Amino acid sequence: MTGLDAISAANGWSIAAVGVSIVFTGLSVLALMISQLHKLLTFWENRDQFYATFRRQRGEKPTAEETLIALPGNIQESARNYRMLADRMPEPFALPRLLEAAVRCGISHPHSTLNELILSQFVVPDGEGYYRWNRNAGI
Repeated sequence: MTGLDAISAANGWSIAAVGVSIVFTGLSVLALMISQLHKLLTFWENRDQFYATFRRQRGEKPTAEETLIALPGNIQESARNYRMLADRMPEPFALPRLLEAAVRCGISHPHSTLNELILSQFVVPDGEGYYRWNRNAGI
């Protein structure tokens, strides 16, 4: 016996259908996981804020580290870059030097991003014409 008769005699059609459905289901689940990966990564980056919210709901008092300032999501990457630049400068640092370093490094929209950081109180003045990075800023 050869050909299609052999496939039918050994339940080949049902085995092939089960195999195709397993592969299709696996690929569908993989595509779904990849399409939602950005949500998992966002959660992972903001897990400290999630835990602080969870503790507040349980009635626990937040610690000093959990009282962080929220940063708008559209400038988080630029804020991290500014933080790295500010860490390389002696504190307190001059704002023009920070802007100059940001332009040299190619940070997008350096003036508006730095303005947003100042308005969000991530970068605070020290009263003598210089600025410091806010220690309660969680970046």
